[in-house]
Amino acid sequence: MNLKSMKGNLMLLLTAAIWGCAFVAQSVSADYIGAFTFQAVRSFIGAIVLLPVIAVLDAAKKKRGDYVPLDRAGKKRLIKAGVICGIILCAASNFQQLGIEYTTAGKAGFITALYIVIVPVFGLFSGKRPPLRIWLCVLIALVGLYLLSVKDGFSLGKGDLLIMCCALIFSGHIMVVDHYAPIVDGVKLSCIQFFVCGLISAVPMLIFEDVKLEALRAAAVPVLYAGAMSCGVAYTLQIVGQKYTKPAVASLIMSFESVFAVLGGMVILAEIPTLREAIGCVIMFCAIIITQLPEKKKTPQEVA
Repeated sequence: MNLKSMKGNLMLLLTAAIWGCAFVAQSVSADYIGAFTFQAVRSFIGAIVLLPVIAVLDAAKKKRGDYVPLDRAGKKRLIKAGVICGIILCAASNFQQLGIEYTTAGKAGFITALYIVIVPVFGLFSGKRPPLRIWLCVLIALVGLYLLSVKDGFSLGKGDLLIMCCALIFSGHIMVVDHYAPIVDGVKLSCIQFFVCGLISAVPMLIFEDVKLEALRAAAVPVLYAGAMSCGVAYTLQIVGQKYTKPAVASLIMSFESVFAVLGGMVILAEIPTLREAIGCVIMFCAIIITQLPEKKKTPQEVA
């Protein structure tokens, strides 16, 4: 592993830690404000936090003499990337926040981590055929998901179903970020995507939710954490870190948010999983790890 890869992996691990704790913040916020209000406010906070960061980084580049202003094509590419990522992020984040109102932070973290199994499957649409091992992991993950989420009578919890939708959409976000991260400024991309996410979320917020100042004050600390740290810091670390890490490895490292979510839920919210749920978590995490085991290299005879 070279220095750049190690740097990218450490960024993504820190991302996972921040995201894992953010599940606790989201769970607490759900007691005071609606899902769309939460997403709109946190996204605007994340974008605003990044504005001075962008100014400082650009000033540092100008001082070093390596600042290159974007031409028209570069600006168009950056805006396009930010809008696409923002739309996908908005859909995924709102499904997640709506779901977390009906489930625990720990369960939400593990179900969201299903994206590590989904990402390789998405490779089918780009001409990359997942090996048999991936399909086996999908089945293992489904068994774990059943134990974690399916209730008596084969019913799936409403919150768990919403979080599954979030995991599916987040998989698409990872693929899109992987495409744009090497060709645009990561911090500026992150800033644009949050403004887009905030603007879109504000529409249903104003239509469906009753926004009260008292409720926003009560949820101020978790919302600020989710905005400044989870959005402003973690998503930017994801975009920058993915420049130096392969998508499959990136999704593995970021999946550790599920572990941090469970730990955060246990320590801060006293959410103790049942034995059945704990077994489901272990099985799902095994599926997550198996997807990232190195493949056996084919011998010249097997290739022939």
